[in-house]
Amino acid sequence: MRINILQFKIVLTLLSFAISAQANDIPRIGVPYVQNFHKSLYTAGNQNWSIAKTKKGIMYFGNSSGLLSYDGKYWQKHPLPNNQIIRSVAVATDGLIYTGGFGEFGFWKHEHKKLRYFSLVNLIPKKVNLTGEVWKIYAVDKKIYFQTFSHLFLYENKKITVIKPANNLLFLHQVNKRLFVEVLDNGLFELKGTKLSKLEGSEILGKTGILSILPFKNSQLLIGTSKNGLFIFDGNTFTPFANQANNFLKTYQLNNGAKVLNNYYAFGTILNGIVIIDENGNIRQSINKTTGLQNNTVLSLYNDDENNLWAGLDNGIDRVELNSPLSFYFDKTGKFGTVYSSLINGNKIYLGTNQGLFYGNWNNNTTNNFNFDLIANSQGQVWDLSKIDNQLICGHNDGTFAVANDKIEKLSTINGGWTLKKLNNNPNFLIQGTYTGLAIYAKNASGNWIFSHRVAGFGEPSRYVEQDHKGNIWVSHAYKGLYRIAVSADLKRATSIQYYDKNNGLPSSFNINTFNLENRVVFSSDSGFYVYDDISNRFSKYSELNNKLGGFYSSNKIIKAGGNKYWFINEGRVSLTDFSQPGKINIDSNRFNILDGRMVQYYENISQISNNIYLISMDDGFAIYNHTLASAIKPSGKLPAVVIGKIEDITDKYSIITEEGDSETEIEIPYTRNSIRISFALPYYRLSKIKFQYYLEGYAKQWSEWNTATQKDFTNLTNGTYTFKVRAKIDDKTLSEISTLKIKILPPWYASNWAWTFYFICIVIGLIIGKKVYETKLKKDQQKIANKLKQEHEEYLKKEAEATEKQINKIQTEKLQTELAGKSRELANSAMSLVYKNELLQKISQELNKLKEGQKPQEDQLRKIQKIIDDGMNDERDWNLFENSFNEAHESFFKKLKANHPDLVPNDLKLCAYLRMNMSSKEMASLLNISVRGVEIRRYRLRKKLAVPHDKNLTEFLIEI
Repeated sequence: MRINILQFKIVLTLLSFAISAQANDIPRIGVPYVQNFHKSLYTAGNQNWSIAKTKKGIMYFGNSSGLLSYDGKYWQKHPLPNNQIIRSVAVATDGLIYTGGFGEFGFWKHEHKKLRYFSLVNLIPKKVNLTGEVWKIYAVDKKIYFQTFSHLFLYENKKITVIKPANNLLFLHQVNKRLFVEVLDNGLFELKGTKLSKLEGSEILGKTGILSILPFKNSQLLIGTSKNGLFIFDGNTFTPFANQANNFLKTYQLNNGAKVLNNYYAFGTILNGIVIIDENGNIRQSINKTTGLQNNTVLSLYNDDENNLWAGLDNGIDRVELNSPLSFYFDKTGKFGTVYSSLINGNKIYLGTNQGLFYGNWNNNTTNNFNFDLIANSQGQVWDLSKIDNQLICGHNDGTFAVANDKIEKLSTINGGWTLKKLNNNPNFLIQGTYTGLAIYAKNASGNWIFSHRVAGFGEPSRYVEQDHKGNIWVSHAYKGLYRIAVSADLKRATSIQYYDKNNGLPSSFNINTFNLENRVVFSSDSGFYVYDDISNRFSKYSELNNKLGGFYSSNKIIKAGGNKYWFINEGRVSLTDFSQPGKINIDSNRFNILDGRMVQYYENISQISNNIYLISMDDGFAIYNHTLASAIKPSGKLPAVVIGKIEDITDKYSIITEEGDSETEIEIPYTRNSIRISFALPYYRLSKIKFQYYLEGYAKQWSEWNTATQKDFTNLTNGTYTFKVRAKIDDKTLSEISTLKIKILPPWYASNWAWTFYFICIVIGLIIGKKVYETKLKKDQQKIANKLKQEHEEYLKKEAEATEKQINKIQTEKLQTELAGKSRELANSAMSLVYKNELLQKISQELNKLKEGQKPQEDQLRKIQKIIDDGMNDERDWNLFENSFNEAHESFFKKLKANHPDLVPNDLKLCAYLRMNMSSKEMASLLNISVRGVEIRRYRLRKKLAVPHDKNLTEFLIEI
């Protein structure tokens, strides 16, 4: 019955813990993630007196060496002109940063490419001397209040009004738009306009100093004093706030405060770090040097809009991620060594380490002081802690032990209890992997697990053990390889042992581990996950799983996380993977980046405390992950824009061009310094994975790949105007807006505007001189050309005359030769005609002589003479001579005529020739030896043959041929 009640209390405690773990809740066990910024990182003084944040998200710190700025990646120091300590910082609504120090206050703004300081001391009336430290600055609307121990200064409309109290002051406090200040020995006053109004009854607060005033529930005020504890002011009455935290704050001296997570209050102390309380005054967190702070003296606190609590320490700066789903406990003293396994059982937390088994109290441990103690006789290496059927069993280097509260009892002497789990096909037995094989455990009569026997026949180191659906036992060891074992029905001996390596499809024999994933045995390797095929007796890649796991495909370990969730661990990187949606795998890894490298490699351990709470073993402690809180956390509005920081000249030496890139201002860079480096950062101060993407318009054609780099070099830029664009992405999901910066690379001196003006003037002068020279030369050339043309013309005319004369002579010669040839032909023709006529006449003479002699009858002689005459008249020789001469004179007249009119007979041709020579009918009748009437008849017939139109003269027609 006692066990049942204890179990009920445990479940109730864990359930209440899970229900209370909301987005704005403070985890009770462990401390949230604390990020340390050591002075060696920000390279300034130890002490940090005040903190503020701009709308852009840039953090400013009042440091003993000046003003520090931090944009999420880069720190910059801005010293005052006289290197004074900056005690106070405030950011006004117009973005100006106001600071105060000893005898000095003013504001900072970007001017001439750097953050410059402008003092306001010269505006103080001359009758007032500023001789003290400016401890507080508050911006209320457009009014800026500066506070020293002796005066209040109101800066408005470029004028300063001095407020002098009756006595010295302590510190000014702002609650919403109300201002309160303690006047020493007079109590608490409210500043209304320029008048101080006392709050009656404030003497109860004591004289130790009012160091914090915060808004409380129901419009009340929560007032913190240095040594008198907390008080509540309802507007009329001051009442001591009796609570759990009062003694703590009195003992360790409250120094400052900040309201956090809506309903919680953080107080910084002088002696013991930070304490966080709820509205009832219960301590919910104690964060000090032991649990993560660099220093226990908190000089300033600031809660930003992302629920980051910034602490300015006496030595360093810390950021506390209040609503982080991860909380931590670190063994700063090295008391228990390296943690290999951890587990919660009842109201105890157990840590298995390399030094032994330690335990501490779990419930109601608000101070995180677990006071871990070593369980007697547990010294040595602890490998495994398993809770099976409400029995806690410890696998140890020296054997296996049952653990009950702070005592252990040995169950087995077999060395090296690596892993212990129930058999799937027989849950009444446990199987354990050890240094030297497999061991079996069974329950005794009391229902407790006890050692039963070894599995005979197999003695290899068994780091991982899984049972498949057929009852085969798969055993793997990082260096020995992979085995499949079939055991006898009584589990006492191995009936079959098969060893697998590369010959069976595995990538190698090393780093092969076996796990149960969604009721299926899978095998991890450096090349991804593999599955076994019973039929082929071979292994093949589990591609469907590998492809969806992304960077976790080569995980070396899988741990069941409850439901369909599993932890995948790959070389120290952790992801929580959800398989609840069929065909889809949801991988959450970014929120666990802080765990990278903090777990014991190859011996990572994560225990499930409840449905949504997990205990994660780390090298020097443990972490608690609250999945409900992680799911409830929502981003606070949209992401800030990426801040473009320093622009540096890296041409041949490093120098700063500007301390901050402004999207509204174009940065001009000389051509000789055209190699630059642009730094950028996202002022997002949560534990997350931030990647950047940039694009230089005018230089590149597309955005770069996403990467974590926060600087980009551009070398040898040509002259022209460029636009640098950059954006960020958080956890591969949320995308920021694009930040831009315009950069102008000035042209080289020889391509500057003055150079181009000089070139233009020189060109104009050159053109004028050239024009004059050209015109002079042109005139000379024209004269030369004219003279030359004249000479050439004269020579041409002379040659032309000579050629013409030669041509005339040639023509005349040819004409004369033609005429001579014609005359010669005419002479020859005449001679031939004479010869022929002489022959004809001789024949006629001979015939006449014969007629006289009377040798023949007269009639015969006359007929013969007549025949000789007729033959002479019809002889074609005269006609042929005539035809040749006529063709020469009339360009082959007869050839054309015959070609066009092939039916013409010789008499027709003769008539055509005589008509072309324009002879009369009488002349033609004589030549043709016919009558004039016969000529007319022939003319008529010829006209028909030639088809001469009626209105056309026959002679003209023949002349035109």
